[in-house]
Amino acid sequence: MKGLRKLRYLFLTVVIAVLVSFSSIVKAADGYYYQLKIYHFKTQTQEDLADKYLQNAYLPALHRLGVKSVGVFKPVEGDTLGKRIYVFIPFKTWDQFKKADQQLTADQQYQTDGKDFIDASYKDAPYTRIETILLSAFPKMLFAAVPELTAKKTDRIYELRSYESATEKYNVNKVKMFNDGDEVALFKRLGFNAVFYSEVIAGAHMPNLMYMVTFNSMADHDKLWKAFGEDPYWKTLSAKAEYQNNVSHVDAIFLHPAAYSDF
Repeated sequence: MKGLRKLRYLFLTVVIAVLVSFSSIVKAADGYYYQLKIYHFKTQTQEDLADKYLQNAYLPALHRLGVKSVGVFKPVEGDTLGKRIYVFIPFKTWDQFKKADQQLTADQQYQTDGKDFIDASYKDAPYTRIETILLSAFPKMLFAAVPELTAKKTDRIYELRSYESATEKYNVNKVKMFNDGDEVALFKRLGFNAVFYSEVIAGAHMPNLMYMVTFNSMADHDKLWKAFGEDPYWKTLSAKAEYQNNVSHVDAIFLHPAAYSDF
């Protein structure tokens, strides 16, 4: 009888250990959620005020909330889509994202540091609109990475790409191509210095996925994309019948990081 109790105890101990281990694995596999906020401006005065707000109020407040790195990007010179600032915010969990605005409202330091922007009059608005995109990290890259580049920030090229699909099913297929097809690994092998890969869960161009790759210069951009197109693995992967027609439209936006950007 005593031996039976001992066996039961050992069995329960093993079961608990397995469950704890499994829980840790699941937790470790949970990917980040990203918020991409795009501020649209009409004037340089608006953009300058936004820069001051982002640098001195918004980013420091997000850091206090536990968001280690926040990206701030602007279109490269010659871009024709108008004045914009892209703010990339990686959240560890969905709950962290949901609570962020409420916590910012309660942050008196943030309210003081960003007063000119936050309390701006409707007659003198600091932007024309804010566009928000919510994203979920790919399994093959569960969190964002600060790129390992050597060029000055003002010279770097950050390419934000959006792949739209004709239907949701095709979009699922393209996401699968990045993950199961190891397209992400191909980018890494060739040295694209990705910031993130993600599936869009709320945005204006769905169904789509988005990702950001980075380069020291436009010359490096051209060189690496040429290598990508000529790579034997890509040629084999892109020729597979299961991955045909899964992209209907591609947008590529060229950006450079603001001087105060964490990325």
